Amino acid sequence: MVAVSAIMGLLVAGLAIPFAGVVGVAAKDVSKGMVNLPDELEAKELAQKTRIYDVNGNLIASLYDQNRINVGLKQISRKMVEAIVSIEDDRYYKHGALDIRGTIRAFVTNQASGSVQGGSSITQQMVKQTLLNQAETKKEAAAATDDTYARKLRELRYAIAFEKNYSKDWILERYLNIAYFGDGAYGIQSAAQHYFSKNAKNLNYLQSATLAGLVKNPTGYDPTNSPERSLNRRNVVLDRMAQLNVIPTEQADKLKERPLGLKIEKSPNGCQQSAAPFFCDYAVNYLLKDKSLGDTVKDRKRLLQSGGLSIYTTIDLDYQAGADAAVKAHVNPTDNAIGGLAMVEPGTGYVRALAQSRPMGKNKAAGQTYLNYVVPRKYGDANGFQAGSTFKAFVLAAAINQNIPLSESIYSPIKMEIPDSEFETCDGPYYGDGGWNVSNSTGGDQSYNLYTGTQQSVNTFFAQLETETGMCEPIELAQKMGITLPTAQQVPSWVLGVSDTDPLTMAQAYATFAARGLHCDALPVTQVLKADGSTFKDYGTSCEQVMPGPTADAVNDVLRGVMEPGGFGQNIAPSVPSAGKTGTNQGNMSVWFVGYTPQVATAAMVAGANELGHWVSLNGQTVGGVGIGEAFGSTVAGPIWGEAMGAVADKLDYEDFQAPAGDEIAGVLTPVPEVFGMSVKEARATLESAGFKASVAGFANSTAPEGSVVFTSPAAGTSLGSGDTVGIYQSTGYVPAPPKKDKGDKNKGRGRGRGNR
Repeated sequence: MVAVSAIMGLLVAGLAIPFAGVVGVAAKDVSKGMVNLPDELEAKELAQKTRIYDVNGNLIASLYDQNRINVGLKQISRKMVEAIVSIEDDRYYKHGALDIRGTIRAFVTNQASGSVQGGSSITQQMVKQTLLNQAETKKEAAAATDDTYARKLRELRYAIAFEKNYSKDWILERYLNIAYFGDGAYGIQSAAQHYFSKNAKNLNYLQSATLAGLVKNPTGYDPTNSPERSLNRRNVVLDRMAQLNVIPTEQADKLKERPLGLKIEKSPNGCQQSAAPFFCDYAVNYLLKDKSLGDTVKDRKRLLQSGGLSIYTTIDLDYQAGADAAVKAHVNPTDNAIGGLAMVEPGTGYVRALAQSRPMGKNKAAGQTYLNYVVPRKYGDANGFQAGSTFKAFVLAAAINQNIPLSESIYSPIKMEIPDSEFETCDGPYYGDGGWNVSNSTGGDQSYNLYTGTQQSVNTFFAQLETETGMCEPIELAQKMGITLPTAQQVPSWVLGVSDTDPLTMAQAYATFAARGLHCDALPVTQVLKADGSTFKDYGTSCEQVMPGPTADAVNDVLRGVMEPGGFGQNIAPSVPSAGKTGTNQGNMSVWFVGYTPQVATAAMVAGANELGHWVSLNGQTVGGVGIGEAFGSTVAGPIWGEAMGAVADKLDYEDFQAPAGDEIAGVLTPVPEVFGMSVKEARATLESAGFKASVAGFANSTAPEGSVVFTSPAAGTSLGSGDTVGIYQSTGYVPAPPKKDKGDKNKGRGRGRGNR
């Protein structure tokens, strides 16, 4: 290196710096400067774009500071290699770090122009790009590109080190990956995809010549802005390739007659142009909070923007298309309302779709926003909405878990006041303002059981049921199911949905019922791979059994009644078994429909919000082109839910909910089984397995075998609550003949009658 430095000092002093004597620069000073530079330049990893995929491997978004995808030299067309070497450094494989001929040729040119450009080998150019790429300050960036001999000497010193430590192929590969090809394309792979919609390994001579011509002046020769200049530059490359006998002159001439043949492929950066912008935004924010991706948010963001990661998510674009279409059909972006919908898979927490009525963007006049209204605040910056009567399901589950019979009847007036002292917290009686004045929007002035009270969503019924369950267990259950309930909101009326929440949270909560009590945290990402394809992190599900399976089965049995004839959801039920619950908060400011099948849980919401972002009542609003007199969950949010679920129903295998076991859940409404002809022992076992108490009530004349069961009371097929008693009647084994009629007796009777008179 010392010898080379001395020779180069003489060369530069004698050839490249003819004015050295004037400025006081000596050959030995140049040599000394070369030796004093660091031995080598660290070639750090190049920034690459991160790609985000859906559950089926479809690309949904890219994130990048530089649009680059690194590829190996074997993944680059040989034609491209020939083109770039021909035009940039035709003796690349024959010389070392410095091309003496090129330097002399540049010296002659520089004498005429007064410039210090040209003559750089591919290795020197790669060094320049590396210094520029790794510059962390404006000063370092300026030093990497300044028009001075000091910069040229620095490049040469590092180039010598690279040539010593790496192969020619490695240097050429890095050069092709680091080079800028204009119009936002960094590296040959991104350039090939951007300009010609193909991979670098498939480039032909015409395309290779076009791209090789760009590196000299990526902006000036950009074919999207200056197609004529780009074509002329391409032809210069083709002529050079012919001159070097890389291709025949005849072939070069024919190729020069052809157009550029561009096939531009855009590479959107960020989530806004994604097929699922708000899911993408949610997934990115989810990762930014994961400290395993970096110590600080800045570190994590840098990794996502430049790490070349492959992020595999849980979204299903078929579900997303159905969700988007359903929301769009019922809520317009500029309405004084926000529509939102989330889909979650029970048993995993995988988020399958997120949709909202206000598109992503900054044009407020068009209804655009960057707030993600369908996810928790920490992932989307929106405060959330009151979920209304959808919270009643938590009290229902707690009641079932406490063995309160589903058949228990509670008289529920239209209005009533319940003293605070009747509500029990985890720490004792609740002390509030004295009492809760509660009234119904549906039902009232009659008795309801847990089935009918839930299906009709009777407020006074649930207020009284909460006095039986206490507030402690249902609130703790809701929290285990993902609901955030601040202490200040833990008041008796919480059962009517006082907490601010969001569609994703409600979908994952109700997915717990579908999964038979297994709650899984919402999960948008399953795996992150490094740029080299190795695993960075696998994201497993986070699940916990928060209620017994039979309890969830009973909740499902109650809520499926909402979807059946007579229920609020009967007109929106999909073609597969489903269950659901409506929600409407006070003042009709937000309405909900949360429902599920065993395979997917979906929460749909519409909330009133004006252009200033203030919450308003939906009553009297025009939403989706339809005037709303009075908003309810079943009539405003329900149709969104129904259309979204209908769009995915064909993808779902037929699967029914597991019927609740009557011997485990009190008051399950179950038909009395048919036991005719069984022995008493068999009949008793059959009735008890269905959840009923059985007792031998007596005998009945029958020709059935003596002692066998002939009927029950109530009769087979009658729906009773589990725990109710069913009487068993046994056969006597015979049917007595009817008594014979005696004429004499008949006359006698008449005679006595006459005599008595």
